[in-house]
Amino acid sequence: GAAGCVATLLHDAAMNPAEVVKQRMQMYNSPYQRVMDCVRAVWHNEGAGAFYRSYTTQLTMNIPFQAIHFMTYEFLQEQLNPHRQYNPGSHVVSGACAGAVAAAATTPLDVCKTLLNTQESLALSSNISGHITGMANAFRTVYQVGGVTAYFRGVQARVIYQMPSTAIAWSVYEFFKYILTKRQEERRAAK
Repeated sequence: GAAGCVATLLHDAAMNPAEVVKQRMQMYNSPYQRVMDCVRAVWHNEGAGAFYRSYTTQLTMNIPFQAIHFMTYEFLQEQLNPHRQYNPGSHVVSGACAGAVAAAATTPLDVCKTLLNTQESLALSSNISGHITGMANAFRTVYQVGGVTAYFRGVQARVIYQMPSTAIAWSVYEFFKYILTKRQEERRAAK
């Protein structure tokens, strides 16, 4: 558990700046043509803190995402593969569904993280302070700009993105677990 927490903290600390740059370059009418142009402009105009404005939201999103993801996978494996044998079809289906459920459930956090990373102009114009900082401020701003439905903007795209990703991850994990277990059993039988 501690190893997973530390891994998540370090992973998100390294990836958060990259996510900020990616999202700013993906924005409609983005002023940035190159990655380094975006990095320099954000650093110069907003400071280093802009790269970590959504860090706590990212961490807050990853905890429920992974919990829902693993619980759903295990539940579906229990239903589709109760004997827990190597079954690529059940691993792919369970993995895809687990990713879909986790992605849909955590979309509001992802919307707020994206707002914190991009500082989108429509949202900024509704925000008195000029910059959106912190998860609570992001949640309020999303609601002010678009109501409850705004928390689920992009949910279909997020689900479609996560389904193959988690299906592949689980099927590869289960494949290697099967191969390693099989080798251990063969070694034991040879002794």
